[in-house]
Amino acid sequence: MRPHRRELFAGSAAALAFTGFARHAQAQTQTPPVETYVNDVEGYGPLKPDPNGVLDLPEGFSYRIISQGGETMDDGLLVPQNFDGMGCFPLDGTKVALVRNHELKASRATQRNWGPAGFHQERAGLIDTSRAYDVTADGRVIPGGTTTLVYDLATGRTVRQHLSLIGTSTNCCGGHTPWGSWLTCEETEEMPGTHDVGKPHGFVFEVPANATGLVEAVPLKAMGRFEHEAVCVDPRTGIVYLTEDKVDGLFYRFIPTTPGKLIDGGRLQAMGFKGKPGADSTNHDVREWSTGDWREVVWIDMEDVESPNADLRFRGHAAGAVRVARGEGVFWTGTEMFMTATSGGPMKRGQILRYVPSRDEGKPGERRRPGRVQLFVESADLRTLNMADNICVAPWGHLVVCEDNYSADARNHVKGVTPDGKVYAIARNVFTGNSEFAGGVFSPDGSVLFVNLYYPGLTFAITGPWTSVRT
Repeated sequence: MRPHRRELFAGSAAALAFTGFARHAQAQTQTPPVETYVNDVEGYGPLKPDPNGVLDLPEGFSYRIISQGGETMDDGLLVPQNFDGMGCFPLDGTKVALVRNHELKASRATQRNWGPAGFHQERAGLIDTSRAYDVTADGRVIPGGTTTLVYDLATGRTVRQHLSLIGTSTNCCGGHTPWGSWLTCEETEEMPGTHDVGKPHGFVFEVPANATGLVEAVPLKAMGRFEHEAVCVDPRTGIVYLTEDKVDGLFYRFIPTTPGKLIDGGRLQAMGFKGKPGADSTNHDVREWSTGDWREVVWIDMEDVESPNADLRFRGHAAGAVRVARGEGVFWTGTEMFMTATSGGPMKRGQILRYVPSRDEGKPGERRRPGRVQLFVESADLRTLNMADNICVAPWGHLVVCEDNYSADARNHVKGVTPDGKVYAIARNVFTGNSEFAGGVFSPDGSVLFVNLYYPGLTFAITGPWTSVRT
């Protein structure tokens, strides 16, 4: 869920996005600004002011800006605005593919001008609309979708960029698959008749990471129609876990008919607390649980998953599913997964949940040995953790969390979280507007953290002594 006030930042931010801003800057030691964070552990030490006024990093770390909104891509189209979720995939040699979401909403008129066709749609003729999911009544392509950026880890350079999905709306986050594709999620429930769209929106779409051009946009309808945020896949079973960015949202899993081939359909279910049907994990009004607590879970079959009335979460909760406060990032690691509930907790400043599947996940035996979910972290101080959103796992086992808080005072950070739930700072946004961080993901070799500033649309490659973290 994205605040409308983002558009207020457009004037000042566009000056950076459409100019030749320096692509490389080194964090330097200067008198640090007043800190707007509190570390539980030392991490990498204090953040040092960026002389370019964009991204503060610890001593010894540096960044490159490897892509900007408004640049001309290799297919002649423009890099769309509103950079959100992102996946990283190995290619040949030292090259990787970054598949990146662009959260442009079909029904928001101003955002149509921020798409790949240009402000006046002057490049619309370069888009193969036969591959688009949807167009407006007057024939304009819906601007949301994905771009793919090929980056060379050895040279630190962007090799090429191209549009890889178009005609979707409000592509927020998603997740990578073990078979080498990106699942991009629509965080919307727009429908024809009430919005300027020709088809229902609110689905998941798949983009192969090695695609060299625009792919056909095919909705994976069996995975449900709701305000999707992110997904992750258990590589052992092929089961997909999905978050919903609503304050009264649910947490879902999708059991595919054919693991690795989601287009074949499957079964969508919502998570409940065993023995507590219709529970509320948010701790907003009544404390359901405390940090460190575990709950055994049940999974509830969902019906009519294309949900033409946009009521999937209401029906799921009535059937016993547990409420989650704005489920956003979700990431698989080893034998478990972590997810963020951005407005969870009494302060509504965020929770991180941890889910350990049953040894019989998705099979009849899980009734005897159910999966378990833990309240892993709950923010009690916005300076420690402030509205955790996108999440990934670092090669050394720590969580890396992007903050999504729009405030003039509390700057957005990238935070690290240790296995025992301690928090430290990795980066701070000091650019005008204090946009959220999004799409944090590491290169396969662990040398580079790629992350986006949502607006004005910047993708960073951050390098430094990652293994030196102190806890």
